[in-house]
Amino acid sequence: MYEIRNYHFKPEHIDAYREWAPDAVAFIRTRMDVVGFWVDNGEEPEYGGRLKGDGVTPANITWIIRWESRAERDETWRAFRADPEWRKIIRAVPGGPASYIRTEARFAASV
Repeated sequence: MYEIRNYHFKPEHIDAYREWAPDAVAFIRTRMDVVGFWVDNGEEPEYGGRLKGDGVTPANITWIIRWESRAERDETWRAFRADPEWRKIIRAVPGGPASYIRTEARFAASV
């Protein structure tokens, strides 16, 4: 099972986020099987179909995690969020944790 996470992060802090992210991602990788972690490169997004907007900008951070099961995912996230070291790291995110406007997690299977 794959978890695809999209974050809508305040654009005014994205450059600072790029500098903060490598250490944060290194820590995350010690606890999760991260397939990849990407930050917006400034190129304009492309859209197809009909757009539904609620005032939220496009996701500008995406990452994918591989899990054996939903139970493993849920238990790992619970422990991760409670980890004092992670709490220290996330408090230092540019603009503070409130810079995450919206987060999305989707779940997918390989085909």
